[in-house]
Amino acid sequence: MNDDIRARITAAIRGDVLADEPLSRHTSLRVGGPADILAVPVDLADLRALLTVAAETGTARLVIGGGYNLLVRDGGFRGVVISLRNLRKLEELHGHRLSAEAGANNGTLVRFAEEREMAGLEFLIGIPGTLGGALRMNAGAHGEEVLDRLETLTTLQGDALRTRGREELDFGYRCLALDPEEIIVAAVFRLLKGNAADIEARIEGFLAHRRTAQRVSHPSAGSFFRNPEDAQAWRLIEEAGLRGYRVGGAQVAEVHANFLVNLGGATAADFLELAAVIKERVKAASGVVLEEEVRIVGDD
Repeated sequence: MNDDIRARITAAIRGDVLADEPLSRHTSLRVGGPADILAVPVDLADLRALLTVAAETGTARLVIGGGYNLLVRDGGFRGVVISLRNLRKLEELHGHRLSAEAGANNGTLVRFAEEREMAGLEFLIGIPGTLGGALRMNAGAHGEEVLDRLETLTTLQGDALRTRGREELDFGYRCLALDPEEIIVAAVFRLLKGNAADIEARIEGFLAHRRTAQRVSHPSAGSFFRNPEDAQAWRLIEEAGLRGYRVGGAQVAEVHANFLVNLGGATAADFLELAAVIKERVKAASGVVLEEEVRIVGDD
């Protein structure tokens, strides 16, 4: 990226602009080469200004939230990486509804609803990262998904905001079909009137499950592969004899075989090689072709 584009981005927004920023500092796997620029808009107006410059200069862009569910290759990203972490406003609305910006932390959103005795999002407490990422992949757990309680979704494409109801969206298991240029910026949820004690009990139940079944002591991206129809990815990986299998600094977690962890010093190449081994051996053992749930981006 040339200095003129960097200067234009820096002049256009009020938020932080970092040059040649290692993305290993901004992803949960702690791997990934540098971004030409990492920009952190302070609000929606700042984001729109940034997108204008990117469009006018033909600069590639990548939007991230908490950096979960993301694997950045070792060559990094040629363009501007946009962090939405400052877009985290939460607001209670009439009729057991709440509005949340895409950068809001999932756990913070759950607790915000709990304080207002609004039920229906408790399962999100065990899903790390931000709401935008959860919406983009229709994240879920324990038979519930984030789009189950969605009333409206607001996205930004170019300079145009678009709000759609749940019934207008095309979504399914771990997917939400949007135009590649659309950025999720906010959502409204319609929840249920709850009881504080019952909501807290559900939250603690989900957290207890996570502590026993999914607690890993090294950096990870959460579930690495999608669950195939009528099967569980972790079980297929375990049955292929891969629990604890290691490539370089990347390992199949001992606690949960669908979590790939960074033991220290891992590279993105280690994770990509490990994922390839898993897919090959699971297919040989079961005939099932696993698909990555994590998003893989960047240059080799």
